[in-house]
Amino acid sequence: MEQPGTSTPLMGAVQELATQVVSALTSGDHSRVSAGTAVTIGDDDLGLAAVRVLGADVLLPSVLYRRPPAPADLAVCEKAVLAYPPAPDASATSRWTHWAMTRTLRDLGASAAVESPDGTEPDGTEPDATWLDDLPWQALTHQLALLAALAVPAAGSAAGSAAGSMADSAVARVAGRRAVDVARGFVRAVRRRGWQQAAGAGRWLAVLDGVPETLGLDAGLEFVAQMGGDDPRVALHLHAARHVRAGAPV
Repeated sequence: MEQPGTSTPLMGAVQELATQVVSALTSGDHSRVSAGTAVTIGDDDLGLAAVRVLGADVLLPSVLYRRPPAPADLAVCEKAVLAYPPAPDASATSRWTHWAMTRTLRDLGASAAVESPDGTEPDGTEPDATWLDDLPWQALTHQLALLAALAVPAAGSAAGSAAGSMADSAVARVAGRRAVDVARGFVRAVRRRGWQQAAGAGRWLAVLDGVPETLGLDAGLEFVAQMGGDDPRVALHLHAARHVRAGAPV
């Protein structure tokens, strides 16, 4: 499934789901041994489509706090992956968001099928990411913001340790080589008041090494929160970034 367009019911469902995830992230109920409260909003067609759009971030509370996901969330995410696999002609972004979901499900012990309909990505094999290498920094930042769900700490790592403990993927490796370009894109997004893109880029910068100290990332994230934090998708990215920047236990 591609990124949402003008579908008002779908966008509303995505916003509601993101709000539920943000609530789970900020609730303070982060026991490592117990599952959190379910965040998904149903497994009808609209609910599954919303899960597929928000992607792996539906399970972000479990990823960041190393706690079991609510069984209902795991089940709905598995259904969404199976209901909306990337088509043979799907965009690279769609393939990567699907891959991020399946990797997260595997990491959390789910059994969702991961093979694409055309058989090009069996057994969790990464999609191609070479197309990112030569993108201008503006386009790179745009694409990375769409793929911000990949900007998470590696399983078992300590937050605050940046790229050495970032979850590995070809997209993450490209971002790691172009941290200065991502920083430029973050500043551009802030100046253009593109809060979702700024928050997504900031989330990447939180896990990358080589970010210029002159950027003032923490102050930048705070500014984005003040200006765009009412958008739950912005708030979700900012929470992930701040979690890593604060060195929170995971």
